[in-house]
Amino acid sequence: MAFAPAYLKLSGTGLRERANSAMNIMKECTLCPRNCTVNRTAGETGFCMTGDKPLIASWGPHFGEESPLVGRFGSGTIFFCYCNLGCVFCQNWGISRLGEGEEMSFEELARVMIDLQEMKCHNINLVTPTHQMPLILHAIALAVERGLTIPIVYNCGGYEPLEALRMLDGIIDIYMPDIKYANPVAALRYSKIKDYPHVAGLALKEMHRQVGDLVIDEKGIALRGLLVRHLVLPGGEAGTKDIVRFIADEISPNSYINIMDQYHPCGSAFEYPPIDRRTTKEEYEEAVQMALDAGLKRIDGVT
Repeated sequence: MAFAPAYLKLSGTGLRERANSAMNIMKECTLCPRNCTVNRTAGETGFCMTGDKPLIASWGPHFGEESPLVGRFGSGTIFFCYCNLGCVFCQNWGISRLGEGEEMSFEELARVMIDLQEMKCHNINLVTPTHQMPLILHAIALAVERGLTIPIVYNCGGYEPLEALRMLDGIIDIYMPDIKYANPVAALRYSKIKDYPHVAGLALKEMHRQVGDLVIDEKGIALRGLLVRHLVLPGGEAGTKDIVRFIADEISPNSYINIMDQYHPCGSAFEYPPIDRRTTKEEYEEAVQMALDAGLKRIDGVT
């Protein structure tokens, strides 16, 4: 049987109802666990600095993502402005902290999705979508009416409330959270959110409940499931050992994980030793070994 994205099982009415319900959350915004409770539909903004219109930094086929997303024609990546995390070391500082980009209508964002599909991209990859989730759902509903038929990737920072994730059940095909910290002290120091490990753990379980382990077709293309990212920080600040053990023991030993080695100081990271330097080759190799020792075998780029 040919693969069909989850959202095609919902009627157009069903998608619009989900979008409208999500928009209602923005009237006293709790779309992320910071719970700013501002009325974003009335021009107020909270931590994420975003109102009720999509803010897009860039979009296009992306060939630097994980191989099951990239395939031959690339991942159809849409970078959203601002973020609900505010990490001091963010590798996309200009987009996430400075908001470099432009406002789009729902119709324009839907057109972007269709354009990416027409470029033969294997998926629609939503980068930093958490705080713009209701706006994205409106655009998806319009894009489906225009013929969208490829998987949707929810490429987030892992700081997601269960209420919002449950609104995505049956819409998102591939969840790709970047699980950042196991240590609440590090989460507070670098992202000003000490509850990150607890929230991200619950979010990861809910994502896996919805989509399961990552399913890859005979051509090596991801169709559905959970793909976890973890950026190795200098000095073991991320708590990699605890993260990979949690994934193996409480999510699934068959989880697909990308242990990333590209950390370099950005933003204000130079003020926060030991993350004021790059991750070393030895630190990265140690992190990969931790994942293997925990029982994880599906590690991106590792044979």
